[in-house]
Amino acid sequence: MTGTQASGGSVRAELAERTADLQRVKAEYDNYRKRVRRDRLAVREIAVANVLRGLLPVLDAVDRACGHEPMTPGLREISEALEAQTGALGLVGFGEVGDAFDPSRHEALAHHVSPSCTHPICTAILRPGYRVGDHLLRPACVEVTGPE
Repeated sequence: MTGTQASGGSVRAELAERTADLQRVKAEYDNYRKRVRRDRLAVREIAVANVLRGLLPVLDAVDRACGHEPMTPGLREISEALEAQTGALGLVGFGEVGDAFDPSRHEALAHHVSPSCTHPICTAILRPGYRVGDHLLRPACVEVTGPE
């Protein structure tokens, strides 16, 4: 082996080593970017959930007003705007009469026994529940009818 061949072999080895180092650094940087993006999305989701949780008493007040007051154009506009804006942020209300009772989503405030029921169902919605994405903001308060 001549000196030129030995020199060429060491250059190739050093080039392969530097290429491997560069690939490792690139992979670490890509992982860092993905982690930062994921963290930003998580912080955004938490912030949106906190804002929406703070608005739940306002939603309740508007719902009560709509249920007890004559629907004026102003009240209708407020209700529709609030529903549209919270919906755009991903707020989803739940709790319907006839839903199967799910203790992870419903809070039972009363239980009635009926021999005709085979499983517990929600028979009255006392306060709707809300979620955003997979996050439960508030369980629905319900009356449940089911077997003994």
